[in-house]
Order: sequence, then C-alpha cells, then structure tokens
Amino acid sequence: MTRVPYQEMLNEFLRVLLKCGFRRDRAELCARLFADASRDGVPSHGLNRFPYFISDVRKGIVQIHAEPVQVENFGSLERWDGQQGPGPLNAHFCMGRAIELARQSGMGCVALKNTNHWQRAGNYGWQAAEAGCIGICWTNTISLMPPWGAREPRLGNNPLVIAVPRPGGHVVLDMALSQFSGGKVHIHRRSGELLPVEGGYDREGRLTRDANEIAESRRPLPIGYWKGSGLALMLDLVVSLLSGGLATHEIGKLNHERNVSQIFMAFDLARLAPGSLAARVVNDAVDSIHAAAPAGENSKVLYPGERALAERRENLERGIPVEPSLWQNVKEL
Repeated sequence: MTRVPYQEMLNEFLRVLLKCGFRRDRAELCARLFADASRDGVPSHGLNRFPYFISDVRKGIVQIHAEPVQVENFGSLERWDGQQGPGPLNAHFCMGRAIELARQSGMGCVALKNTNHWQRAGNYGWQAAEAGCIGICWTNTISLMPPWGAREPRLGNNPLVIAVPRPGGHVVLDMALSQFSGGKVHIHRRSGELLPVEGGYDREGRLTRDANEIAESRRPLPIGYWKGSGLALMLDLVVSLLSGGLATHEIGKLNHERNVSQIFMAFDLARLAPGSLAARVVNDAVDSIHAAAPAGENSKVLYPGERALAERRENLERGIPVEPSLWQNVKEL
C-alpha cells in the first residue's frame, strides 16, 4: 500500500471526468463524492469503483449530461426520473431535494427511478446529517443474493443508510443487506485475506470466509440470515412502488445494473426537536455505547460512523491508502 494526498486524488478524478466531457461543476461534485469515500475508509466504493464508473460512462450506460426531472408531486413526497444520469449526482440532488422539503414541513421524501449506481451510499447520509437532518435512504440493485433457502440470486443487497446529526460526530449507519458488500468481497479477493467473519457459501453450501469461494458460488450471506433476506425483499418492494421504477427482478433482465430505484428521506430536527433536546438524546445514547464494557482486550466500542471519522482524520493528515496498481489504473484513464 502507498498513500495519496486527498487533494491529489480529487484532482485526478476531476481530470478524468473532464476528459469524459462532464461539465466542470458536475465533475467537481462527482470527483468529491468518489474521493470522500476513499478518504473515509471505503475505497471499495471510491477509488476502486471509479474505473468501472468511467467504463459505464464510455459505454453510454451513464448519460453524463442527464439531470433528474420531477414527474409527480404529492406534497412532502415527490417522484423524480433520473434519466440514466450519473448515480452519485442524481443521489446527491435527490437528498438535497428531500432536505428542502423537510425545511418546509419537517419531513421530505424523494423517490427516484431510472438512475445508476450511487457508489458510496453513506455519502448521502452524511449530506443529510451535515444539514441538521435525520437522513434515511436506500437503493435496489441487480440480483446479487439468493432468497433464504435458495441457491440462485434473486434479491439485491439493497444498501440502507440511516444518519442522525450530532455536533461531536454524526451517527451514520451505512450497510448492505449482504454480510459484506460486493466491493468488500472484491478487496479480499485481490488481497487473498480471509473475511473477518463468514460472509457466504462455497459451492457445496458450506459457510466460508473465503471471498473467492463466495464469488464463485454467487451466494453471499444475508445479514441476519432469513431476516436480512426478508428485509432485502421489502426494501425492494417499497422503493419500486414509491418511485414507479424497476424492481430487482426487472433490473436483472437488463443484463447490467442500471435503471435502479432509490428513496431519500429527510427529517428536519430544527423543526421537530429543540436543539438542546436533540443533542442530549443523541449524546446520551452515544455515551451509553461508549460506556459498554468491550468484549475483547485493547478494543473500543464504537457507534456507527465513528470509525469513518477516525479514518477521515488520519487519511487527511497522512494521505489515503491505495493499492498502487489501482491508483495507476486511474492515472492512465
């Protein structure tokens, strides 16, 4: 591993996006969203995914000039069509729109159809929290995970984000519905390291920590076993119904992950709870988590998002860890 300064990574992403024809303001935002993912310790959806994003741009799957268009308005709920525009830009816009609606009535919900992979899901939770809002968002995906009891993929891993603002460090949960995201499995395949816990099945149906065996069997383990399987289905149903867009089984017929559906919700705490009350509730909960006796030696109990903040501080100071070959790939784009 080597380390690359955040600004250098940002500039390199910007160079490539401008070369692809992105308008500068859109290129700057898109570059930041990718760089922020790696900065916060999620290279699987930052640097590592950037070449795949550029490949989709060059194939015409991602329409770089397309912007979301509102198709229906139900008051605090709006439907938008992403028109196959860049997933990160569509998602950032729609969470921003949900925040605007929340400023008006306390709550805002934007349902988006016909968009592309939003890359790091947590970006939009942090966006809401920075605006002083509780943020909830999720997306469906192509079929990546078998329903509980099945062998063939029929469910998406449908990443879910829940964010709560906190002055001392926002609480942000960013998780896939599989035990490990596809990007994390890919990282372990490249390194040859075993996953920290069992993350799926081998071809004989045995639970394994070997990322290669999981990729070959195409049987990642859903979180909570049958509970994660059920949750993946319900999130897919809700997002496709509210957006009027495609469900996972329909996306699978396209032979490529595109035209996905997403939900963005925001709740304005300034309207719903006095600042001192909100801060006390969240801080007391965090203090309670920190006070829990750790299960292992030399370990610390963390709240969701705390590790990301620590990695952000370290990576801004020391540079972002990158695999040299992946960094060189981006420099050659």
